[in-house]
Amino acid sequence: MSALVGSEAATSAGEEDAPADLRQSLKQGRESLRASYRDRPAPRQALRAHCRLVDRILVQAWRDLPAPCGATLIAVGGYGRGELFPYSDVDLLILVESEAAAERNKPIEDLIGMLWDIGLEVGHSVRSVKQCVDLAAHDITVQTNLLEARRLTGDAELYGSFAAAFAAALDPRSFCKAKQLEQRQRHERFVDTNLEPNLKEFPGGLRDLHHLVWIARAARLGRGWTQLVHAELVTAKEASRLAHLQRFLSDLRIRLHYQAGRREDRLLFDYQSAIACELGLEDTASRRASEQLMQTLYRTATAVRQLNAIVHQNVGARIFPQRTEAPEPINERFCIRNELLEATREDLFEREPAAILESFQLLQEHHELKGMRAGTLRALWRAGPRIDAAFRQDPSNRERFMSILRSPSRLLRELRRMNEYGILGRYIPAFGRIVGQMQHDLYHVYTVDEHIFKVVRNLRRFAVPELSHEYPLCSRLISDFERPELLYLAGLFHDIAKGRGGDHSMLGAVDARRFCRRHGLPDEDVELVAWLVRHHLTMSASAQKQDISDPETIASFAALVTDDRHLVALYLLTVADIRGTSPRVWNAWKAKLLEDLFWATRRVLSGEHIATEASVENRQAEALTRLRLYAIPADAHEKLWAQLDTSYFLRHEAQEIAWHTRLLNYRVQGPAPVVKARLAPMGEGLQVLIYTPDQKELFARICNFFSRAGFSIVEAKIHTTRHGYALDSFLILDPQGRDANYRDVMSFVEHELSARLQQRAPLEPPGTGRLSRRVRHFPMTPEVDLQPDERGTYMVLTLISSDRPGLLYRIARVLVAHDISVHSAKINTLGERVEDTFLITGPALNDASTVVRLESELTEAVQID
Repeated sequence: MSALVGSEAATSAGEEDAPADLRQSLKQGRESLRASYRDRPAPRQALRAHCRLVDRILVQAWRDLPAPCGATLIAVGGYGRGELFPYSDVDLLILVESEAAAERNKPIEDLIGMLWDIGLEVGHSVRSVKQCVDLAAHDITVQTNLLEARRLTGDAELYGSFAAAFAAALDPRSFCKAKQLEQRQRHERFVDTNLEPNLKEFPGGLRDLHHLVWIARAARLGRGWTQLVHAELVTAKEASRLAHLQRFLSDLRIRLHYQAGRREDRLLFDYQSAIACELGLEDTASRRASEQLMQTLYRTATAVRQLNAIVHQNVGARIFPQRTEAPEPINERFCIRNELLEATREDLFEREPAAILESFQLLQEHHELKGMRAGTLRALWRAGPRIDAAFRQDPSNRERFMSILRSPSRLLRELRRMNEYGILGRYIPAFGRIVGQMQHDLYHVYTVDEHIFKVVRNLRRFAVPELSHEYPLCSRLISDFERPELLYLAGLFHDIAKGRGGDHSMLGAVDARRFCRRHGLPDEDVELVAWLVRHHLTMSASAQKQDISDPETIASFAALVTDDRHLVALYLLTVADIRGTSPRVWNAWKAKLLEDLFWATRRVLSGEHIATEASVENRQAEALTRLRLYAIPADAHEKLWAQLDTSYFLRHEAQEIAWHTRLLNYRVQGPAPVVKARLAPMGEGLQVLIYTPDQKELFARICNFFSRAGFSIVEAKIHTTRHGYALDSFLILDPQGRDANYRDVMSFVEHELSARLQQRAPLEPPGTGRLSRRVRHFPMTPEVDLQPDERGTYMVLTLISSDRPGLLYRIARVLVAHDISVHSAKINTLGERVEDTFLITGPALNDASTVVRLESELTEAVQID
């Protein structure tokens, strides 16, 4: 009896030790694999070795526990395929004989619990053969997972029944259609994850390669690149290229998992620099190592998408055999077959390189065409090197490229297609250098080439009558603009010199001028395009940093523009450019500033000259006209206006003057602060009026209030009346989207800010909010500049830095400490980069040493630690 008890105790102890032994074995195995990969990175071998390690652990765990009766343990998904990344989930199917066996099965519950204890992150399902087949018929994700099923251990006969039933139920045509739809939806979902791409899911990522193998496997055409060569679906060269691209993407994903120490498929800013360093990349004078890495990744993705199109078309032709239609000739070089463009000879592009650009022109002209046939795509790919200096100098090729630009339709589609197939970068070598180039300037959220396409797209949208409601002024202007292809050329070249070092606007203007001359444009058009590229940032900077209520500012800008054609072109390019940087950068305030500058400049160019005195009188007259609509006494304005000087009337619009006057005409004197808010006239954000006896720290207190309340200040007009009152106007936006409840927001601002100003509490320390990952990993060195304005009335403080919570309050605290008054502030937030401009005065600004100390303290205040 005692021997029996001892035997049971030993067995129990052995079972308890089993998870610990397996846990240790798994840990040691993973550490060994990581060390091996660090020494000799071989992605495919590493993934298979990781699979074998987990296979061994799972089989041992299955044996150590009482195995579920009549069950089979099956690897599915990527694990079933034999590709297990370091921290990926282990996807398992436990196949049972019946639905009843799948419910409350104690041995299975014990097994799954043990696997988690060991350290495996398991994604599992327990199903019968019938359940698997039924669910796969209605769920493409389940069907794809089961397609790659691989038996690990258990009932082999049951697995055979499953494999046969699944294969019999699999319809290659339905599967292919579902995967095509899934791929399109995935591309749409991940297309804008441009800065931190998901290595699996983004267009051109690993999923696009898996997609090809899945549909080929479902159609029983092959399970890998070599088998696809045997099936004559890809060439040996294409298979080698596909394998190379897969190795690169797999290598990045493995390194990403090891860097993150967990499952992470997004190449976040946190890891880009470290992985670039692992790959031996180094920062240069003009480009970070991480930017070089990301450019290689984007170019890899482009190659994957190109090959995906070729292979997908070939596999689809096998799955969906079509009645071979007689080719419809277009000319002696091309025909239409099954709605696709086909070259009449395989060596057409090699023999006649001029046909390369002709193919894109035909795709542009024939709207019934849906693309190129796989053979033509292959020929195009092979003929890429034929676009050389001689090709670019050929007058017929130059004329054909300009014809594509002048086409009234499908311009953007063909430019994107030319870029996708590597043609655009060969024809314009400067463009080829910026394909896939990352921009860590904190406000562009696209690569340089993608941003350029966004700008061209915006310009094209202005010209579409059906979309004229989006930007009515732009649509009206471009409809009257002769030769709009000049705008598209300016869009193509405006950022083409990014990443070279130096001023990209000047360098790009040189490229644009050379290109336009070589393509036979008249001198006036050549100069217009080059001028637009050179000055594509000027209008934005003038509108957002200068005082455009000042007639001298408008006159200076008009002198630069010289005529109405240049003004219209620059305005259209500026709007398209700002809208193409990021969905978050454009707002109604920027739109209004640009539009105000446009109209004011146009008046000057038309010969209208308004003196300062006349401008003030006109605004006062318009304000009085508005006041009469509210039935207030005719002389109600006099008491307030007597305390206001010329600068107030110059820097405020008539509708603002009327609003201030209507609110304050009975409260010109009084100790209590007046805080009033309204919806901004431009239709976005709130305009807030603060009227109170002036106080030294007023601007800082207001900035702190708005910062802590979660509002962004985009403009501040600061005025001190003759009798010592502050009459300040702030334009604020709400990133949290609370404008929908604007009445509650207005009430909150009016009540809380008024109470805060009455308390006059000491200034609080700046808050420590969270920095974005992008700012944290790619901070920019702050730039602080102090210069007198043209009249010598104010000092102009320009500050460029990374955005951070409470930034404006930090600046205001420094200015308060030096007894400096702020008269106006323009807060230009570009994504996560700020370019702020202040008009300031104060005795400290007259002392050179104090100015140096001020600049140093401002830099320190906004510096990211």
